[in-house]
Amino acid sequence: MRGDVHALRAPRGTRGNEQAGQRYAVVLQSDDLILSTLLIAPTSRSAVPRSFRPTITVLGVATQVLVEQTTAVAPERLGELVGHVSRRELERIDEALRLVLELH
Repeated sequence: MRGDVHALRAPRGTRGNEQAGQRYAVVLQSDDLILSTLLIAPTSRSAVPRSFRPTITVLGVATQVLVEQTTAVAPERLGELVGHVSRRELERIDEALRLVLELH
Protein backbone atom coordinates (compact mmCIF):
# COMPACT_ATOMS: atom_id res chain seq x y z
CA MET A 1 0.00 0.00 0.00
CA ARG A 2 1.31 3.48 -0.91
CA GLY A 3 3.01 5.05 2.10
CA ASP A 4 3.69 1.78 3.90
CA VAL A 5 7.12 1.47 5.47
CA HIS A 6 8.69 -1.98 5.31
CA ALA A 7 11.94 -3.51 6.40
CA LEU A 8 13.97 -4.06 3.25
CA ARG A 9 15.58 -7.41 2.66
CA ALA A 10 18.91 -6.46 1.14
CA PRO A 11 20.83 -8.83 -1.09
CA ARG A 12 23.97 -10.32 0.40
CA GLY A 13 26.88 -7.91 0.45
CA THR A 14 26.86 -4.29 -0.60
CA ARG A 15 28.36 -2.63 -3.64
CA GLY A 16 29.54 0.90 -4.28
CA ASN A 17 27.55 3.42 -2.27
CA GLU A 18 24.94 0.94 -1.06
CA GLN A 19 24.41 1.06 2.68
CA ALA A 20 24.81 -1.96 4.90
CA GLY A 21 22.70 -2.78 7.95
CA GLN A 22 18.95 -2.68 8.57
CA ARG A 23 17.20 -0.64 5.92
CA TYR A 24 13.63 0.42 5.43
CA ALA A 25 11.70 1.41 2.33
CA VAL A 26 8.62 3.49 1.61
CA VAL A 27 6.18 2.19 -1.00
CA LEU A 28 5.62 4.95 -3.58
CA GLN A 29 3.49 3.17 -6.14
CA SER A 30 -0.22 3.82 -6.51
CA ASP A 31 -2.51 1.23 -4.95
CA ASP A 32 -4.43 1.22 -8.25
CA LEU A 33 -1.52 -0.35 -10.18
CA ILE A 34 -1.18 -4.08 -9.82
CA LEU A 35 2.23 -4.94 -11.22
CA SER A 36 4.81 -7.64 -10.60
CA THR A 37 7.12 -5.07 -8.98
CA LEU A 38 6.69 -2.18 -6.56
CA LEU A 39 8.25 1.27 -6.76
CA ILE A 40 9.95 2.05 -3.47
CA ALA A 41 12.36 4.59 -2.00
CA PRO A 42 14.93 3.35 0.51
CA THR A 43 15.58 5.26 3.72
CA SER A 44 18.68 6.19 5.66
CA ARG A 45 19.27 7.47 9.18
CA SER A 46 22.77 8.68 8.26
CA ALA A 47 22.19 10.43 4.91
CA VAL A 48 22.71 14.16 4.83
CA PRO A 49 19.35 15.99 4.78
CA ARG A 50 18.66 17.67 1.42
CA SER A 51 15.68 19.43 -0.12
CA PHE A 52 14.97 16.26 -2.10
CA ARG A 53 15.25 13.94 0.93
CA PRO A 54 12.19 14.38 3.12
CA THR A 55 12.44 13.35 6.74
CA ILE A 56 10.00 10.80 8.13
CA THR A 57 9.86 9.01 11.45
CA VAL A 58 10.47 5.25 11.37
CA LEU A 59 10.16 3.42 14.67
CA GLY A 60 10.62 6.71 16.52
CA VAL A 61 13.79 7.71 14.64
CA ALA A 62 14.15 10.58 12.15
CA THR A 63 14.96 9.02 8.79
CA GLN A 64 15.68 10.45 5.34
CA VAL A 65 13.72 9.11 2.36
CA LEU A 66 16.18 8.72 -0.50
CA VAL A 67 13.81 9.57 -3.35
CA GLU A 68 16.78 9.95 -5.69
CA GLN A 69 17.29 6.18 -5.27
CA THR A 70 13.71 5.20 -6.15
CA THR A 71 13.72 1.71 -7.60
CA ALA A 72 11.47 -1.18 -8.56
CA VAL A 73 11.65 -4.29 -6.41
CA ALA A 74 9.87 -7.62 -6.28
CA PRO A 75 7.33 -7.66 -3.44
CA GLU A 76 9.26 -10.46 -1.74
CA ARG A 77 12.15 -8.03 -1.17
CA LEU A 78 9.91 -6.23 1.32
CA GLY A 79 10.06 -7.55 4.83
CA GLU A 80 7.94 -6.76 7.84
CA LEU A 81 5.54 -3.82 7.73
CA VAL A 82 6.83 -1.40 10.39
CA GLY A 83 4.59 1.61 9.85
CA HIS A 84 2.97 4.07 7.52
CA VAL A 85 3.98 7.64 6.70
CA SER A 86 1.64 10.42 7.77
CA ARG A 87 -0.38 12.43 5.26
CA ARG A 88 2.08 15.35 5.63
CA GLU A 89 5.11 13.06 5.23
CA LEU A 90 3.58 11.60 2.06
CA GLU A 91 3.00 15.13 0.73
CA ARG A 92 6.69 15.95 1.33
CA ILE A 93 7.72 12.73 -0.42
CA ASP A 94 5.52 13.70 -3.39
CA GLU A 95 7.12 17.18 -3.45
CA ALA A 96 10.59 15.62 -3.44
CA LEU A 97 9.65 13.25 -6.27
CA ARG A 98 8.41 16.18 -8.33
CA LEU A 99 11.72 17.97 -7.71
CA VAL A 100 13.94 14.96 -8.53
CA LEU A 101 11.92 13.95 -11.60
CA GLU A 102 11.26 17.56 -12.75
CA LEU A 103 7.50 17.04 -12.76
CA HIS A 104 5.42 20.20 -12.74
